[in-house]
Amino acid sequence: MLENILTVGEQVLVLFLLMAVGFVCGKLKILTGNAVASITDLLLYIVTPCMILYSYQRAFDPDMLRGFLIAFAAAVGIHLINIVLSLLLIRDRDQARRRVLQFAAIFSNCGYMSIPLQQAVLGSDGVFYGSAYIAIFNLIFWSFGVFLMSGDRKAFSGKRILLNPGILPVLAGILMFLLSIPLPEFLNTTMASIASLNTPLPMFIIGYYLSNVRFRECPISGAVCWSMALRLILLPFLALGLMALCGVRGVVLVTSTIAASAPAAAATTMFALKFHQDTDLSAELVSLTTLFSILTMPLAVGVAQFLA
Repeated sequence: MLENILTVGEQVLVLFLLMAVGFVCGKLKILTGNAVASITDLLLYIVTPCMILYSYQRAFDPDMLRGFLIAFAAAVGIHLINIVLSLLLIRDRDQARRRVLQFAAIFSNCGYMSIPLQQAVLGSDGVFYGSAYIAIFNLIFWSFGVFLMSGDRKAFSGKRILLNPGILPVLAGILMFLLSIPLPEFLNTTMASIASLNTPLPMFIIGYYLSNVRFRECPISGAVCWSMALRLILLPFLALGLMALCGVRGVVLVTSTIAASAPAAAATTMFALKFHQDTDLSAELVSLTTLFSILTMPLAVGVAQFLA
């Protein structure tokens, strides 16, 4: 198991070195807020959809479909457990703080952080199964997540949930997989080239945000530590244990564990800003969970690989 942990640790270290590049670029003003906003849109609307679609370019395989459905069910269960336990265990008299603390514990950075690691450790199969987690993440993120941060029940609108860039490429990819629809080779090559950007660009963005955090002005309170412990340790290892008990094994177990053990979603800060919650707290949680995940993710994923 130690070998598995070290292998994953090396992959995570590569991601953190890429973050360091983004951090330095942020400090040197090579990356600016406007540039990062544009890169984020590029990732959201072009790069990640290409990565997901490319992973579905394979002949129909009943075993792959069965694995995808298991990954889909696991993602549903993980998110429901995250929601219930976070709402029960995280308390704060300040509503703005409580919303951010709960949101950060519930939602992992399963896009920016997990897909590059799934690609590095498991190849296209990891991205294939990982897209099931992302689909569930987006369904819950754009419904319950918006409701949690805003208190607006209109967040459960079907249009808002389904018509987002995290769901559409998954639906298109599933259709192509089920019907075994191959794309022309030149399109596959183009998508592969674009998809290769999905590892460095998200890490540059996270590094940029880290470069703007004033850590000396961010006291680490007990509430912050508790939310971090839930996101990085308690919830991921609970998910891993329950999946193992339910008989989930192989690539699906490792893929789901990578997504479940990722740090707080970068969107925690974006939503806190949009819905006028505690923005400083959100930046602190995203930054600190990202930093500490270099220790916790290899452990969780190493255990998953051992059990797989």
